[in-house]
Amino acid sequence: MSKRKTFSEAFKREAVRLLEQGDKSPSELAIDLGIRRNQLYKWQAQIRKHGDAAFQGPGRKPPDPDDEVLRLRKELAELKEENEILKKAAAYFAKELK
Repeated sequence: MSKRKTFSEAFKREAVRLLEQGDKSPSELAIDLGIRRNQLYKWQAQIRKHGDAAFQGPGRKPPDPDDEVLRLRKELAELKEENEILKKAAAYFAKELK
């Protein structure tokens, strides 16, 4: 399994600067830098949205435990509902067989 590439903040900012400079097409620039073209656009969007606060930290933050609890509660409710439907269907078909 290959390890995911990580890039420094300086590299990302320089890549976006080169993208906005426009001397090369985004595809050519991405090939030269060894990254995907859409990654350039993501970095550009982050800089536009967050300015100097862009690229602070190691990357994706770990999921919030509260979000996980909510997701699991929703999943549990769905499974309970499906279970009830199956019970009713089994009872209905059991009646027909008699």
